[in-house]
Amino acid sequence: MKLGLDLPEASDLPHPALQSVLQRAFFDVFERQFAGAVVINTDARVVWMNPHYAEILGIADLNRILGERIDVLLPNTKLTEVLRTGEPILLDFMTHRERTFVVSRFPIMDDAGQIIGAGGIMLYDAWQPLKPLMDKFSRLQQGLLQIRRDFSRERSARYTFADVVGEGPACKRMKDLGKRAAGLDATVLLLGETGTGKELLAQSIHAASMRASQPFVALNVAAIPDTLLEAELFGAAPGAYTGADRRGRDGKFKLADGGTIFLDEIGDLPLATQAKLLRVLQEMEIEPLGANQLIKVDVRVIAATSRDLPAMVEAGQFRADLFYRLNVLPIRLPPLRERSEDIAPLSEKLLADISLRSGAARKSLSPEALTWLASQPWPGNVRELRNALEQATMLADHPELTPADFLPAGPPPPLNPLTLAEAVRRAEMEAIRSALLASRGNKSDAARILGIGRATLYEKLAGYGLEKV
Repeated sequence: MKLGLDLPEASDLPHPALQSVLQRAFFDVFERQFAGAVVINTDARVVWMNPHYAEILGIADLNRILGERIDVLLPNTKLTEVLRTGEPILLDFMTHRERTFVVSRFPIMDDAGQIIGAGGIMLYDAWQPLKPLMDKFSRLQQGLLQIRRDFSRERSARYTFADVVGEGPACKRMKDLGKRAAGLDATVLLLGETGTGKELLAQSIHAASMRASQPFVALNVAAIPDTLLEAELFGAAPGAYTGADRRGRDGKFKLADGGTIFLDEIGDLPLATQAKLLRVLQEMEIEPLGANQLIKVDVRVIAATSRDLPAMVEAGQFRADLFYRLNVLPIRLPPLRERSEDIAPLSEKLLADISLRSGAARKSLSPEALTWLASQPWPGNVRELRNALEQATMLADHPELTPADFLPAGPPPPLNPLTLAEAVRRAEMEAIRSALLASRGNKSDAARILGIGRATLYEKLAGYGLEKV
């Protein structure tokens, strides 16, 4: 193991035991001479720490923290960055519990030059002459840390794999792939219908990754006008376009630097912007709109779509090279109709959340209601299920929901039987309303749910007088 100290091979030594003696002596220097010293493995977990470091962290039992992630013990650590890049960070400042330390961090490599861990040392005790300057720096640093904490709360993942409910085979497969993706740093492509929980899974992957302490930034591509999308993604220089901020603005990639960016509905990205995104993925550098310089970024990309990207590639609507770049780790999110065994635990969690958010009394589901819910197609998936439970909770006066609480009032008594044409008309209108409700008014998504073209949907909306639905 190389620790920044070039030791000769054992065969070159006058005595074979001298190699291990030198290694023990080097660790002994770590043990006694530095204010703190720590070694982590490639999973960013602590494998060794000296007592001084443990004392600084307020840990009485060293054995308790062996195997813990270093970014959990020290949220501001840059050791994980050293693992990612293989580059040392020498003579840097680190603040912990109102104290500021001079630190150095370095990769640990085996004889083949492969990274097998990282080490960090605190030099604070050796820099006492700088204490007045460091105290001043510390005060400035505290203000900066407060700003970062506020920003971190806004740009952090709210969900983990514990929030992904379901133990059926389809859901378990999805979670297993997600956890595998969390242990890697490759691009992930989430594939699934609308309402299947793609952002929930993206946040869970980020929260379990080495970037967990860094920002999680999400952008729904379909929600941004094409004319603003480039600036939203890559930023803009001062005065880059009419109405632009005089100070310029950072794009989502810059805000996500060091962390993860989640690009939802990537299939809606215009072709011109697809080419620029491809360059960012290849070179990991962005060029803000109206700027003449490139900015390096370190971002993990998770993209998602409810569209058939291979078909779009065939039709010339999506770049093949970008698709291959995004499709490194594809994960399919199963629709709710393929995981009926998860309806019960999902409904229980959703009802608890609805009660917490609305302040309404928590409802339960009768066995008949669970059977009815499990038999539905749920074109809007989990989002539609939540909407149905929320409506039933608000309208029902009794604590246990039954199938009747989810069914519409129903047709009038059959005194005047409907013609077949009228029955078809009413069924189509109800199907269109349901699809629009499930897609939250997005007509492209509604057309996909209904299995018809967008133009056909517009014709039916006009024919049935539903344009404003």
